[in-house]
Amino acid sequence: MTQNRTHTCNELRLEHVGEKVKLSGWMENVREVGQNLGFVILRDFYGTTQIVVETEEMMNIVHGLNKETVISVEGAVRERSSKNKNLPTGEIEVLPEKIEVLGKCRYNELPFQVNRSRDADETLRLKYRYLDLRNPEVKKNIILRCNVVSSLRAAMTEHGFLEITTPILTASSPEGARDYLVPARKHPGKFYALPQAPQQFKQLLMASGFDRYFQIAPCFRDEDARGDRSPGEFYQLDMEMSFATQDDVFAVLEDVLPPIFAKYGVYNTASSAPFRRIGFREAMEVYGSDKPDLRIDLTVQDATEVLGGCGFGPFEGNTVKAIVASDFSATRKQIDKLCADVEIQAGEKAYWFRLDEKGEIVGGIAKFVAEHKDAVVEKLGLTPNCFVGLTAGKKGAAQKTAGVLRNKLGALCPNHFNKEQYAFCWIVDFPMYEIGEESGELEFCHNPFSMPNGGAEVLEKAIRGEVDPLTITAFQYDLVCNGVELSSGAVRNHDPEIMIKAFQMVRLGEEDVKAKFPAMYNAFCYGAPPHAGIAPGVDRMVMLLAGEDSIREIIPFPMNKNAQDLMMDAPSFVEQKQLDELHIVVTEKEDE
Repeated sequence: MTQNRTHTCNELRLEHVGEKVKLSGWMENVREVGQNLGFVILRDFYGTTQIVVETEEMMNIVHGLNKETVISVEGAVRERSSKNKNLPTGEIEVLPEKIEVLGKCRYNELPFQVNRSRDADETLRLKYRYLDLRNPEVKKNIILRCNVVSSLRAAMTEHGFLEITTPILTASSPEGARDYLVPARKHPGKFYALPQAPQQFKQLLMASGFDRYFQIAPCFRDEDARGDRSPGEFYQLDMEMSFATQDDVFAVLEDVLPPIFAKYGVYNTASSAPFRRIGFREAMEVYGSDKPDLRIDLTVQDATEVLGGCGFGPFEGNTVKAIVASDFSATRKQIDKLCADVEIQAGEKAYWFRLDEKGEIVGGIAKFVAEHKDAVVEKLGLTPNCFVGLTAGKKGAAQKTAGVLRNKLGALCPNHFNKEQYAFCWIVDFPMYEIGEESGELEFCHNPFSMPNGGAEVLEKAIRGEVDPLTITAFQYDLVCNGVELSSGAVRNHDPEIMIKAFQMVRLGEEDVKAKFPAMYNAFCYGAPPHAGIAPGVDRMVMLLAGEDSIREIIPFPMNKNAQDLMMDAPSFVEQKQLDELHIVVTEKEDE
């Protein structure tokens, strides 16, 4: 062993008793028993070792040091009289002959106890992330991330993919989220943009004749944080294949991912290939979500026919969705919290009633349902001790609220939630277009570069008014695991003529396409192969493998929910000289 030591703090065992060793690390804990006796727990990257101080000389050195001071210890290994079977090094201890201070901790009080940092306030953890990362429980997630990335690289290389890096400074592109802009000093008034994804570049690589591309790609999007999304930057396993179909892409990921989840995941069970394929419309109808958690066996049923006219105001004239949970044992307090949590997340109310042990409808909106009992029981397949959760609204809103209710209800019902597994599925046949919530006009639903099912012919019919654009589906697909969207992908639209027709549907002409995507349009005009790809999120993948609820737990230096780096104090103000060089003037927002 090198690095100023003979062994690590996780290496010494009984067979080392009697040896002279040198260890280096942080003083995790110090317990002084007397003037000439003390116990020091020394921690390094690999583990901990107990150091027993038995001389006044050594105690004088230890006595003046704060926890988290970095020291080196030279001494003899001996067998512990009081062994700790819970530690790998719990059968030995080191008696120091020399202690040297390598890096002194100058603070008597720490922001939090390092080995209990996960109990601390997240703001403190992010501000002192370098201390938080000393906690082995925190560190292991970063180690896991390193191992997963290494395995992904090896697997993709084995499948014949070349790792090619694409530019970080590029042109702004309308890809759905806000760009991070970078002012161009040599070109006043112009800006680079950090890539939201390497989408255009990887398609250009296919047009350039590369057959299989991948990279662990950094992506930058100025969007709000969520539990499974980090603001600012994230990483994805970006891949693209020439002369490929949707099935070809599925086959690669179904071969690459299961071994990684089997090796590194906290759960021992995972879906085997081929993963289940669910159409988008079926997913919304049956699960209320385009990212269903298949660990939950509850499904959404349509109850409009039997409950739409029951006299309950919110149901009148609306779509009504129902979720039935059998053998339900939650308390009224839990049910009230369930409904409150659904409203907070979905923005719409959830309602309920029960069929009790005697077969009577009770609780919630029971008085509106009782008159229709026989029809409701038959339609929903109810049996005694069933709980029925309900949502209502326009069809899309009722479905989405039901999806939130399904997830919340599943967590309350162990008999309907097989939690400890990785349940994969493909969501396929996404709509090509949708009506924008803000614009009220036709917009791309998923990815503007996707090939529509039916190709040019179906677009021509839609342009002539013979086909409803909202019925057009695309070769777009999502990979979902445990209710988390791991990745989106598509068979690409590689034909310039079809591309122009696709954009014509959203009021953009040929000149607009040329102006917004000049390189890709021109490259395709020189002849491009059919190609397809996908980009699983590395951060989300590691979050699932680690069994964490927050993506910030698996990122070395994450931002907070407001896209601030509290440790580095970013974003921050810059000097006026820098602004002048970039021809930028900062103005204050006027009060409205």
